[in-house]
Amino acid sequence: MNASTARSPRCYAIVPAAGVGERSGAGQPKQYVTVAGQPMLAHALAALAAVPRIVQTLVVLSPADDRFEAALPGYAGWLARVGGASRAESVLGGLAELRRRGALDDDWVLVHDAARCLLQPEWVDALIDACDHDAVGGLLAQPVADTLKVGDAAGRVTATVDRRDKWVAQTPQMFRLALVERALTAMGAAATDEASAVERLGLSPRLVKASVANLKVTWPEDFALAERLLLTRG
Repeated sequence: MNASTARSPRCYAIVPAAGVGERSGAGQPKQYVTVAGQPMLAHALAALAAVPRIVQTLVVLSPADDRFEAALPGYAGWLARVGGASRAESVLGGLAELRRRGALDDDWVLVHDAARCLLQPEWVDALIDACDHDAVGGLLAQPVADTLKVGDAAGRVTATVDRRDKWVAQTPQMFRLALVERALTAMGAAATDEASAVERLGLSPRLVKASVANLKVTWPEDFALAERLLLTRG
């Protein structure tokens, strides 16, 4: 019996934080924007740290990042400046770093957006519970409630999309290390999330219903909304 079958798979988290947040209008990488008294990234990391089954969280930064230590001086997890120009490159760099630190093929990796600062530990636990014995893995997601329209270059509606089977993908997204590594390597920078890369291999990730509050801070007005929700939560 080899090492990977002689013990239970572990859960690791990767938080890619190598982006510059161009759409946010913040004038700095959005993961460092203060929301409810802390950098947005700090809120996401605190939620992951509160999940006992995650043995370690790795933050993936740009090699040029010179802000992290000053912005999050108390961070006690793993850190690697191996981020790339795309999400896929950053996550692949993080997976390689996990391997260097002892992670194995069948270990679970939960990839979480740094910009989802409203994450709650119980949502992560629900994802782990749903995927722990799944053959593929899965992701937090929310069924689409709004009517969906297709628009053209002139800003006019060209079609209405049936929303009955549509979901909005969230994070974390949870897959075995070897599987997500193979999927992202095959799809490359075109992968907007890990699940899409796994789907390209012909597999069907599990959808785990989450809260609409697990929003991704993207646009300038999102910062004020996230702050209100965090302060209300206390």
